[in-house]
Amino acid sequence: MTAPTINPPFWLLAELTYRCPLHCVFCYNPVNYASIKNELDTADWIRVMREARALGATQLGFSGGEPLLRDDLEILVTQARELGFYTNLITSGVGLNEQRIAALKTAGLDHIQLSFQDSTQEINDFLSSTKTFELKKKVAALIKKYEYPMVMNVVLHRHNIPHVDKIIEMALELDAEYLELANTQYYGWAMKNRSQLLPTREQLIVAEATVNQYREKIGKRCKLLFVVPDYFEDRPKACMNGWGSIFLDIAPDGAALPCHNARELPGLDIPNIKDFSIKDIWYDSKAFNFFRGDQWMQEPCRSCSEKEKDFGGCRCQAYLLTGDAAATDPVCTKSPKHHLIESAISQSVNEQKTQEHPLIFRTDKNSRLLNS
Repeated sequence: MTAPTINPPFWLLAELTYRCPLHCVFCYNPVNYASIKNELDTADWIRVMREARALGATQLGFSGGEPLLRDDLEILVTQARELGFYTNLITSGVGLNEQRIAALKTAGLDHIQLSFQDSTQEINDFLSSTKTFELKKKVAALIKKYEYPMVMNVVLHRHNIPHVDKIIEMALELDAEYLELANTQYYGWAMKNRSQLLPTREQLIVAEATVNQYREKIGKRCKLLFVVPDYFEDRPKACMNGWGSIFLDIAPDGAALPCHNARELPGLDIPNIKDFSIKDIWYDSKAFNFFRGDQWMQEPCRSCSEKEKDFGGCRCQAYLLTGDAAATDPVCTKSPKHHLIESAISQSVNEQKTQEHPLIFRTDKNSRLLNS
């Protein structure tokens, strides 16, 4: 048992808004996002950036929702450049016209990550419940025109994983340097749709083999990143590289979170930047210290030789599956609750055949209904 060593944060994620023109069924935003009001203003965000940079943070992601819905995005990027951050815009592309990308380039934005939902207009637009496929392709061309590296992200699940070869071909057609094929992680809206999104093990095996074949075929032309879903692993991922270790997430209303979904965990007393400094939040808050180190761990994590590799896995996943945020992540085969993962996979296979439950799209109406 060791007391935690608290290093400065490395990565600051600024979730500028939960507003979004897309309605993705796998969105990681909180299911109750519609009830979260009072977005931080420009001055608040600038203070957050200054304090985080003074503490040691160097990487800054602008995310959402859709961050392009913020009229002050260019101002925030300018301030981030002056502070010395390396900046990344994580976007659906909606709202990124030539005027804005030129302004963001002038402001000093370093990197843009563009999301697609699939390689075809039909599936892309269905999964986001919008008509955005052709718009995304135009945005991809703008990203290349303004000499940004073309970084694409596609979240994989049952509905698009059979098309992974076509997704890669699309990335090559758009001259992408990077393609992240990130299998769905089951939090937020994805958890609500889990039985309709989980692929089969066979689909996953075929997809990974396809990715490896393309790696050999295309070489360095495009770097393919394939993130396997936790549910099909024997050991959990080192979530956020350890709780309160390198990652600081500031939500649209100013809530400071050790991970995107920490709001769901009981007993954390989530701090807000309107009430505390970033330094006090990072070093002294109950939320950020709750799962640091290993003193909180239960067995089998407590005596496990691998605990310094995976830190017990994901606290949100443990809570969503077991009701106990301190439990061993059930993804781990050493967990006494590993059967919950196996049951979820079996349930998904059965429901794939019966198609009993329709997909729940991320909308304000559904957000209010699910939390009423």
